[in-house]
Amino acid sequence: MESKREKDQDAECERITAVLLKSRTGEFELESILFLKLRGLGIHDLGCIGECMNLERLDLSGNNITNLASLTSLRLLSVLNLSANRISNVEPLRGCENLQNLNIAGNIISSTDNLHCLVTLRKLENIRLKDNTYNYSNPVCRNASYRATVLEMFPNIKVLDGERVVGRGSDLYQLCKDIDDTIKGESGSYKNGQLVEHPDCKPWVEDSYWEIKRSNNAIIEEAYKQFNDVLHECRLLNNRATHVISQTERSMSLKKQPKQYAL
Repeated sequence: MESKREKDQDAECERITAVLLKSRTGEFELESILFLKLRGLGIHDLGCIGECMNLERLDLSGNNITNLASLTSLRLLSVLNLSANRISNVEPLRGCENLQNLNIAGNIISSTDNLHCLVTLRKLENIRLKDNTYNYSNPVCRNASYRATVLEMFPNIKVLDGERVVGRGSDLYQLCKDIDDTIKGESGSYKNGQLVEHPDCKPWVEDSYWEIKRSNNAIIEEAYKQFNDVLHECRLLNNRATHVISQTERSMSLKKQPKQYAL
């Protein structure tokens, strides 16, 4: 049987309180908190988090949050991570006028209509509703027109689901997407992700293409012969020169020896 103290601790984690915020950040005043990470604490009630008026970065991922009403007053908030919760309505976020980066992957947002309330956030440039790394998504992401609709809805967006759509690097993402679409379109070439070899495929060149063949050209043959003759003469001259040098050195050494006279 759980003690009363353990129950109080569980209740404190389920609901954000001033005590929890101060103990997590070490701040004495809630208005002094600028960065806050409350990841994976089982929180379902945001409590007094709206009193952190100067909060700029907030991580509430991996909880059981459904209601975002307490976030409306956070007008200085620029980065917000709400991934892996149970959120279906993001209407309260329209009050976060300074919001630039929003991660709501792994929730239960069912339609792009639920995102219309965020159109007024002019500084919003990074939205994530799907995260393949952690296998987070939303029901809306299953819609074939999801990506195009979101990009049309937010013309100032630069990054969608981790992919840069505008600015430096966007061309690379688009190129990869085009290649992927092309591969998927060629159903006859790939099956279950494996390349299917066609029986009529032939090598580009013949097997003997890379073999080095000796030319039968008479001119080249004559050049080879003349080169060998010159090389032979050079060797003879070298041997002759070596012999002359050795003889000269021998005679020079004899001249340097002192003469001996008989007494």
